[in-house]
Amino acid sequence: IECDLDSLEAYAAFRAEAELTRMRHFLEVFNPAFDIGIGPADLPFYINDCIVRSLAGLVSAERPLFLKMQYNGARAMVELAAYDPGNLVVGILGGAKGTTRDTFELVSQAEKHGARVALFGRKINLAEAPVDLVAMMRRVIERSVSPAEAVKAYHGRLAELGLKPTLALESDLEITDPVLRG
Repeated sequence: IECDLDSLEAYAAFRAEAELTRMRHFLEVFNPAFDIGIGPADLPFYINDCIVRSLAGLVSAERPLFLKMQYNGARAMVELAAYDPGNLVVGILGGAKGTTRDTFELVSQAEKHGARVALFGRKINLAEAPVDLVAMMRRVIERSVSPAEAVKAYHGRLAELGLKPTLALESDLEITDPVLRG
C-alpha cells in the first residue's frame, strides 16, 4: 500500500509540474515483476482498477495522451478500453521479442479488443527487417491479412531481401506468449 501511495503521489507531482509547463505525457504501466498476492486470473482486472483509480477526477489538461501497458488478454482490454473511450486511449507495449507470430497476434488481438496504440521496442528493433515488419503489422491491423498469413508474407519478404530469418517458418508461426493463446 505504501509503494502504491508513493507512486500515486509522485504521479500527481509530475502532473502538476507538467501542467505548469503545458507538457503533455503518456502513462506507462507495467505488470508487477513479483508476486503481489493476486492470482493470475484476477491480476489484469486489478491493474485496470489501479489505472482507473489513478486517473479518476483528472481534468483533461492533466490526463495522459495515452496509456501504454502490457496486453493482459481480451477481457481485460475490452474492460479498460470501454471505461472512457473518449478520453483514454489505450496502448500496448511489445514486451519480449517472441516469435513473429506473437508480434502479429499481439497487434491483432489488442486492436480487436480496443487498443489504439502499439509501442514496440524489441519486437521491431530486433526484427530482421524492421520496416517490413511494421508494414506487415499495419496490414494485420487493417485485417487485410491474418497474423499467420503475415508471418508467411514476412518470411517471403526476407527471402526477397536475401535475409536469413532468425527462426524457421514453422517455428516462427508458433504462438509462444500464453496470453495470446486464450
